[in-house]
Amino acid sequence: QLQASGGGLAQAGDSLRLSCAASGRSFSNYPMGWFRQVPGKEREFVGGISRNGGFTKYADSVKGRFTISRDNAKNTVYLQMISLKPEDTGVYYCAVRRTVGDYYVPNDYDIWGQGTLVTVSS
Repeated sequence: QLQASGGGLAQAGDSLRLSCAASGRSFSNYPMGWFRQVPGKEREFVGGISRNGGFTKYADSVKGRFTISRDNAKNTVYLQMISLKPEDTGVYYCAVRRTVGDYYVPNDYDIWGQGTLVTVSS
């Protein structure tokens, strides 16, 4: 139901834009988030956005470099990433939170897309 795309290989300093498209149903009434994960580590919060896009929240590690946005008419959420760093490498996942919860907590999200791999070389 969620399809993430836009990952790939990048060099430090490059930009990438990830997309997360929903199909089958609309998620425009729910907050959404982006997380990332590297092997051996827990899934890490990257950014979250309220249902109408008026509120966003970011991990400190990406503040000022990443921007999350959504187009509810297209049922799509975006993650614009600039000034990429090697430590941004990971599999990026989008998720929907249909219940009351915290943007930062992965377990508060109940629908997940498959990940898209971002690899940033130095």
